[in-house]
Amino acid sequence: MGVSYLVDTHVLLWLLGSPDRVPAGVRETLSDPTVALHVSAASALEVATKTRTGKLQAVGLVESWDRRLSDIGVTELTVTSEHALMAGSMTWEHRDPFDRLLVAQAVIEGLVLVTVDRAMTGLPAPRVLTW
Repeated sequence: MGVSYLVDTHVLLWLLGSPDRVPAGVRETLSDPTVALHVSAASALEVATKTRTGKLQAVGLVESWDRRLSDIGVTELTVTSEHALMAGSMTWEHRDPFDRLLVAQAVIEGLVLVTVDRAMTGLPAPRVLTW
């Protein structure tokens, strides 16, 4: 098996709804059958929360979450207490709990984090695929 990736929530939303926002080379890398593509259960919480509060317009995504992930070949990564403890313990000043969980998961699971979030691209770990 090739490299394994963890897709940040905003990249996942682009892949599902506006794939042209993700450069063709990155889409090609992520669709390679030799790579494993993951999305965090924390992203499901983020999408559901932001949809409920009106910060995200994603009609029907919450209800079709599992099918939509399956359609693009993404596997869900559960959040463990190890992930949560690392996320809460990191000295990183970033306060977004969703981002903290994604970084912790990528580090612990040895995944490359796919993001354009500059707050996450400047960290010493995890490895990041960005554009």
